[in-house]
Amino acid sequence: MVDRSVLTHALFTGVSTAHLSSLVAELARPWVVGVEGRRHQVRGGARKRAPGAGARYQLVFVDRLVATLIHLRHDLPHSVLALLYGVDRSTITRAVGEIRRLLAERGFAAPQRPGLRLRTLQDVFAYAQAEGVELRLDATEIQVRRPAAGQGGRKAFVSGKKKQNTMKATVIADQHGRTLWADNLRPGRMHDATAARTAGIGPCFDHFDQVQVLLDDGYPGLSRDHRGKALTPPRKLRPGAIAPFVELRKQLQRWTHRRDRLPDTYRAIATLVSDRNATA
Repeated sequence: MVDRSVLTHALFTGVSTAHLSSLVAELARPWVVGVEGRRHQVRGGARKRAPGAGARYQLVFVDRLVATLIHLRHDLPHSVLALLYGVDRSTITRAVGEIRRLLAERGFAAPQRPGLRLRTLQDVFAYAQAEGVELRLDATEIQVRRPAAGQGGRKAFVSGKKKQNTMKATVIADQHGRTLWADNLRPGRMHDATAARTAGIGPCFDHFDQVQVLLDDGYPGLSRDHRGKALTPPRKLRPGAIAPFVELRKQLQRWTHRRDRLPDTYRAIATLVSDRNATA
């Protein structure tokens, strides 16, 4: 077991001391509420002992948060983290699952608006209309393991575009490339436009008529249904013309762990990266 204070260094967690402190202040209460809620359900009623009575945690909340950040950044196995903290592997697995879900649900930071979190697609459109932001929307695909033979849904993850087993996320950014929102990941077989519609983008276009969204040529249906709001490049360009809306970006290419852990992991990392927006 190592000195736990050393593990809070930015080299391990990927976040500064100030950022870590803000995460502790933001997530501690939701974590306690979740723990007490689960205990209430198991007991079937109110607690019978005063708060603080009983066995002490081997991993306090800060340790759980730090262990999760280390796992997200370096992909250390749970058994290695358990050795570092001197606890059982199951304790780390449970802690990472709890904190990862809290990180995934905290929402995305709005640029130059400290304290404002964008949790839904409606929040993003309302922010864009209020601030005059032009949005960019695209889908990203991450290669995942194929379901085992004999299990249902083996074809659901086969992407027609990548010809691989993937999961797809719809991501929205502003004109500077800062991520404002990411949808829950869906099976790669779903078309990009269908994924956007399933996320509820149609009603957003109807209610926020001043917002414009730039799309690539994979969304012709949205451009047709929401003219002047969903903007796509022409299918055929004039000779010598440069294709608009082209951006270079780096993303996660492959996920080798369990598929059911990818959605929370993806959104958890995305929300942490978006924290840079608050001061950008």
